[in-house]
Amino acid sequence: MQTMEPRRWTVPSPEDLGRAIAGVREARGLTQAQLAEATAVNRSYPAALEAGSDALVLERALRALRRMGATITVTRSKRRRS
Repeated sequence: MQTMEPRRWTVPSPEDLGRAIAGVREARGLTQAQLAEATAVNRSYPAALEAGSDALVLERALRALRRMGATITVTRSKRRRS
């Protein structure tokens, strides 16, 4: 029996956002280098995002949302968008 890739990730921390980015990227069959090229960023940036590198602004935004009882959810669509 084949396991299904998750289609939804709740993002309470930068690390969880990294897991969501990696999950969507892998589901789309992209390498980190391909993602970097497609988004016009340095090749090391997708790796840093996926590792949950501490981004102060992101951490503060997520903390504010948590304190208000809200979360961010990443949902992978069925279709690939450019």
